[in-house]
Amino acid sequence: MNNLLSNKATQMPVEIKNHYIATSVFERGVMENEFRQNSAGKIAKKAFDITRALLIIGIGAVVLLGDKMNIAIMVGLDPILKYIFGSICLLYGGFRLYRGIKGDSYL
Repeated sequence: MNNLLSNKATQMPVEIKNHYIATSVFERGVMENEFRQNSAGKIAKKAFDITRALLIIGIGAVVLLGDKMNIAIMVGLDPILKYIFGSICLLYGGFRLYRGIKGDSYL
């Protein structure tokens, strides 16, 4: 009889611990989803995405137009690398802007 009681006593905290871990993970996921579905959360995410896209587009524009704007750091760089990097920044920034405006920016 003592063997059964001690066995149950050691198993009981394990069950409670597993239940607590599963519940806390579930509740955290629900809270994150509620914030994403909240209108304030959606507006903040959209503003962040659009700001990030405009920043990337701005970097691309500065890299491409650095010679014309007489930016000292851009004058001595290799023109081919400037055009490649600036073009990639403009394309990626445009893609980010499109996804930010469209609303599914989960990539």
